[in-house]
Amino acid sequence: MHTWPVQDAKARFSEFLEACLSEGPQMVTKRGTEAAVLVPVQEWKRLQAAARPSLKQLLLSDEARAEAIVPPRGRAKRRAVEAMR
Repeated sequence: MHTWPVQDAKARFSEFLEACLSEGPQMVTKRGTEAAVLVPVQEWKRLQAAARPSLKQLLLSDEARAEAIVPPRGRAKRRAVEAMR
């Protein structure tokens, strides 16, 4: 993956974009720190599809998607009857 300082990526954007399309993802750095990556749209779509299941897959899945947010029953402390009067 080729690395571009942000100034070069801005000044030579057409070249930056062509490098992305012909060579693959291109890294952009800002003050020497990795800041962003330009990827071809086909790669982006592939990553998006792999990152999350479809609604159909979620509904048909046997796996739970979240922890139970309802506390177990019978553990709540109740106020005494005298305290309510």
